[in-house]
Amino acid sequence: MPNAQSDGSKSDHSPGAPLLGGAPGNILDLSLSGLNALGTFWIFALMVLINMDAFGRTLFTAPIDGVNEMIELSLVGIVFLQLGDATRRGRLTRSDGFFNLMLTRSPRAGRIMGVTFELLSILFMVIVLYGSVPLLFESIEKDYYVGNEGVFTAPVWPVKLVIVIGCLVTLFQFLAFGIRYLRPGKE
Repeated sequence: MPNAQSDGSKSDHSPGAPLLGGAPGNILDLSLSGLNALGTFWIFALMVLINMDAFGRTLFTAPIDGVNEMIELSLVGIVFLQLGDATRRGRLTRSDGFFNLMLTRSPRAGRIMGVTFELLSILFMVIVLYGSVPLLFESIEKDYYVGNEGVFTAPVWPVKLVIVIGCLVTLFQFLAFGIRYLRPGKE
């Protein structure tokens, strides 16, 4: 649900944490929107593939090889492509009733809570990156793939790269939110 800003305009970002301004904020917004659009296109392409496989199985008794493997890889990739935008728009699951109350009744305490949440979120993204980057390099070096040789194979590294990129942009979004909480009177 959009939030009213102090100038009367609407914002679709999480409460109390408007966008980071200037060129860095614009680059982050464009990146998040682009990755979200790519994830949406990927969902559409996957739906087409699934329907083509279903019709091929039913009408021609000829399924498309590798559909299960593509779905398996795609689900993870789509989540990480759209994670940053979901974060930016305040669509991550969290209970913020007490947090919003604190922002209203004690803005300073609310900002401290906001910064703490964002720092913990950044720490979580760093932990995921710490585990994901070596897996990306390993999947490239050892040429990991899914599927059966001679029937269908797909490399794993592109999805591992999407995970790393998705974590990075989400980390930057949490950082942007944290910076905004540090500026008194900006929420």
